[in-house]
Amino acid sequence: MTSIDTPRPVTTAPARPTAVLVVFLLGLFMTLLDLTIVNVAIPSMAAGLGTSLDQVLWVLSAYSIAYAVLLITAGRLGDIVGPRTMFIVGMAVFTAASAGSGAAPTVGWLIAFRALQGVGAALLAPQGLPLFTSVLPPERRGGAFAAMGAMSGLAVLAGPTLGGLITTHWGWRWIFYVNLPLGVLTVVLAFVLLPDLRPGRRHRLDASGVVLLSAGLLAVVFGLVEGERYDWGIVGHGVTIWEIVAAGVVVLAGFGWWQARTQRGEPLLPFEVFRNRNFTLMALVLGGMGFAMVGVYLPLTIYLQSVLGLSAMAAGVAIAPQPLAMMVSSAFAGALSERVNGKLLLVPGLLVFVAGTGWLLAVAGPGASRWALAPALVVSGLGLGCVWVPIFGLATRDLQPRLAGVGAGVLDTVQEIGSVVATAVVGAVLQARLAHALVVEATTRSSGLPAAVRDPFVAGFRTAGSAGLGVSAGTAQGAPAAGVPADVAQRLAVLGQEVFRNAFVTAMRPTILVPLAVLVVAAGVAGAARSRPAGPAGSPGPAGSASAEGAAEGAATARVAG
Repeated sequence: MTSIDTPRPVTTAPARPTAVLVVFLLGLFMTLLDLTIVNVAIPSMAAGLGTSLDQVLWVLSAYSIAYAVLLITAGRLGDIVGPRTMFIVGMAVFTAASAGSGAAPTVGWLIAFRALQGVGAALLAPQGLPLFTSVLPPERRGGAFAAMGAMSGLAVLAGPTLGGLITTHWGWRWIFYVNLPLGVLTVVLAFVLLPDLRPGRRHRLDASGVVLLSAGLLAVVFGLVEGERYDWGIVGHGVTIWEIVAAGVVVLAGFGWWQARTQRGEPLLPFEVFRNRNFTLMALVLGGMGFAMVGVYLPLTIYLQSVLGLSAMAAGVAIAPQPLAMMVSSAFAGALSERVNGKLLLVPGLLVFVAGTGWLLAVAGPGASRWALAPALVVSGLGLGCVWVPIFGLATRDLQPRLAGVGAGVLDTVQEIGSVVATAVVGAVLQARLAHALVVEATTRSSGLPAAVRDPFVAGFRTAGSAGLGVSAGTAQGAPAAGVPADVAQRLAVLGQEVFRNAFVTAMRPTILVPLAVLVVAAGVAGAARSRPAGPAGSPGPAGSASAEGAAEGAATARVAG
């Protein structure tokens, strides 16, 4: 048993669950929106700052790496100093970094401020679960998790559309400036409305654990995120991507050893949280969901823009039926989760999402209409909305409140690691399949061309295949050879478009089957979740109560937190 007492609010007025939920969701929406809104503005950023696209892509990586590395530490800090305090600090850092990002004079400053935004997002993200578990009993948390799912869907839906609108009319800097009034408002509301939960005695942060965990995660996440950019080879000074990843794994092993030694004290990661069976299983399911979200949407986004020729904004509108359907089914799942066992929603939800995405693959042809995709997107969205509510409900049902902060950090970290792994795995699979399909399609479709133009045409696609996800029809076919008649050049251009569109669809279908297989496995894992809350004999008690030791300690030390 760790010596962390159970934090309890002792205030003159009871906390208002609706107010707590609204404030947290406002902060969550801002951080999720910044994951999607920036993508649309990347070309404008490169032009405005006079830098290369490769450098500007670090604007995305810096945020995601800082976010993934700090989640567990942030969750533990919430357990130590209180979730309201960490939420306010995180929101303040995020808002200040947004102002810096908007005013950044160079790409280097922009990357630095985006990393600071990631720090702020990581500090506030794990604080929702401890806040919810303090003001809501387990049977009433379904509505809160449903609202989280709906807000996530709204952020996904609004990001590309809002980003395109702001960038087109006011410039890319305003996608950061819009955070300022919302950020200030959220900080003020947090001071007024969030309950101040603090342990009644001083605790210390495991500094050695923080250093080991952060260094290990930084190396692993950096390697997986940046591996494709360096062609999984040398980064610099003879150091390879795989050596960086391996070093990170070794450091993480050292972190595990250190945590095992400090379990009787105050570890950064109390192993007690993993003795909760449902929490551990849901963490694995969340890892699978993180993998699947990137694994499905990375190829799908490229398909909508590079194959169907949609703009970023139009692609966001084309995907809109899915998050809209998810918002509807999330509300249904939230209401139903208070009356039925969560895994009766979770397992079918995962399988319906798999079925809907499989349907999407069947209709997503080279010349498909965006509207032909809508029914499949609706089905997959309905399934997705029945996933998030029971995942968090099952994960937290038996979780002791004193472990809620670190538990949230673990859940968020596992989901982020799943996303990062998917970026590497799915990107590599898609690149390999696309390189092969381009050559096959080019060879087949150019069979009727004269040899003088056929061989260079095929060779162009063979060479371009090594560019992976950066390839397009134009870059693949290259410029026509000198002396080629205009009608032949026009025919080659049309043929090049056909080759790329068909090759990408051919490569996309088996690639997306990888995350779908992961989700089928996740459904099996979810089916092993405990159906009923752990009884008194179980290691953890129901969420909302602490163990006898924790309850006694909390009752003795809880104090008014001003």
